[in-house]
Amino acid sequence: MGLLDKLSGWLGLRKKEVNVLCLGLDNSGKTTIINQLKPSHTQAQEIVPTIGFNIEKFRSSSLSFTVFDMSGQSRYRNLWEHYYKESHAIIFVIDSGDKLRMVVAKEELDTLLNHEDIRSKKLPVLFFANKMDLRDAVSSVKVSQMLSLENIKDKPWHICASNAIKGEGLQEGLDWLQEQIAQSYQNNERVND
Repeated sequence: MGLLDKLSGWLGLRKKEVNVLCLGLDNSGKTTIINQLKPSHTQAQEIVPTIGFNIEKFRSSSLSFTVFDMSGQSRYRNLWEHYYKESHAIIFVIDSGDKLRMVVAKEELDTLLNHEDIRSKKLPVLFFANKMDLRDAVSSVKVSQMLSLENIKDKPWHICASNAIKGEGLQEGLDWLQEQIAQSYQNNERVND
């Protein structure tokens, strides 16, 4: 640990470590979104479908993120729940051009939100209505309606229209998520004082 790290720790400025689950059906753009959020010199040039899960780390101004990029293929979705306990936030990615599987996305979201390790936590949930560049993509408002997001009353949530390939909408979502996590840390510190 370097001198600056020690000094920041003593002053309470050390970056908070945050575990984020990135979930959604296969081919929704999860890995592409995470790749765009990483510093440009660490971004992959070619994105391949995730099998099982990948772990990515990157930093923002105030947080150090460990993102678990979970495969959305049906045979791997049962792995998601093994990571719920340690998570501080969830990014749920929806392919807004895939209207046929919107029902499946809603079922997976409902299962996630009703899981015992998630239900009792006030985890922020960031939704990316991804692939807005597609001609038949539905708006983020329509995605929100199709997933019945208005029924989420016990967790802060936000939906952003995004185009992961161009990086559009991602910073807005990340800014919101950082703000929610920072508020959560502040609230926890007040409780522990």
